[in-house]
Amino acid sequence: MTRMLASVNSLKETRLILNTSIDIIDLKQPEQGALGALSTELVNQIVQEVNHQKPVSATVGDLPMQPELIKNAVSAMADTGVNYIKIGFFPGGDWPGTLSKLHQLTQKGHQLIAVLFADTQPDISIIKSLKNTGFTGVMLDTMDKSKGSLTQIMSASEIHDFVSTSKDAQLLCGLAGSLKKDDITKLLNLKVDYLGFRGALCEKHNRTAQLDYDSINSILHYFESSRFNNAATEV
Repeated sequence: MTRMLASVNSLKETRLILNTSIDIIDLKQPEQGALGALSTELVNQIVQEVNHQKPVSATVGDLPMQPELIKNAVSAMADTGVNYIKIGFFPGGDWPGTLSKLHQLTQKGHQLIAVLFADTQPDISIIKSLKNTGFTGVMLDTMDKSKGSLTQIMSASEIHDFVSTSKDAQLLCGLAGSLKKDDITKLLNLKVDYLGFRGALCEKHNRTAQLDYDSINSILHYFESSRFNNAATEV
């Protein structure tokens, strides 16, 4: 069953999500980029607040692909006790060297999620290398939020290829990227592990604004209804 992920940037937003049926709490700071990171101090506080009620993921920031830099950021975030750590694979830099360094961390049991960006024309052949490195999952997101949602940036067939390749590698598979209500049904049909939301849950659908109770309920109700209908058609 596809789960719903919501990104939060504070204790206040975390508490709001804890009182809903949203499945996964994701920690990031939208004002600092596509995968802007919260401080490890704040992440620690949020992990304690959640207290295992829901899985928690956290990003390490919009960092260049420098092996030692990425490894240190992931190690620091792992010490907070989050369940999953998301690493953006941005264009340029040393991807092979970064994977080699991160292999040391996956061998220690850290659950890493690679984030590829649809608007950078990612080469999904890297998914095999992610699997060999010991990654737990991979997700598709967007880097430039002004270009529209994932389904506007990438064709249905390209998204399907990404999902199929991820499933073949037996990795958790997630989709995000300025997703809107209209994206939900078509993406649920792909049977991914989770769909991620931020902007659609915020005031005026502005991802750098605060989460909005009415927006959350609207998306969550539609998501759950669509998920139920999707499951019913399979019976």
